[in-house]
Amino acid sequence: MKTLILGLGNSILSDDGIGINIAHELEKIRPPLPAEIREGSVAGLSILDEIDGYDKVILIDSIKTGKNEPGSIYRLKPEDFNSTSQLSNSHGIDFFAALKFGEKFGYILPKTIDVYAVEVEDNTTFNERCTSKVEASVSKLVQEIVRSLR
Repeated sequence: MKTLILGLGNSILSDDGIGINIAHELEKIRPPLPAEIREGSVAGLSILDEIDGYDKVILIDSIKTGKNEPGSIYRLKPEDFNSTSQLSNSHGIDFFAALKFGEKFGYILPKTIDVYAVEVEDNTTFNERCTSKVEASVSKLVQEIVRSLR
């Protein structure tokens, strides 16, 4: 099974970099995980080019719902996304809509897509470090992803 782990975000906007930070931690695991691990600052339709051709994709990103404590971890499926509930970015198209476009335009989309999102506290301050509450979720989420792959 061809698997991609894609950490998303902006590594210079405090908590928005959590997906990238987790991807970096996953790359350190030995023996290596049975997946390609990448990072990116993509969203909207651009995500289709990243996930095209994979059987399984694990996306890791930040989310800002304001409903739970910063550092809370969500495990979501594409069906959980709509125009009122999207990952915390400033792009104009949500994840679910991008997948629908991908299907329509012939992308070979993964049969399995898991989205891990971490509730953020601050995703607007220029800082290469996450806030302490968000940083505290890193090891827990790394362990959860490793378990899901083994």
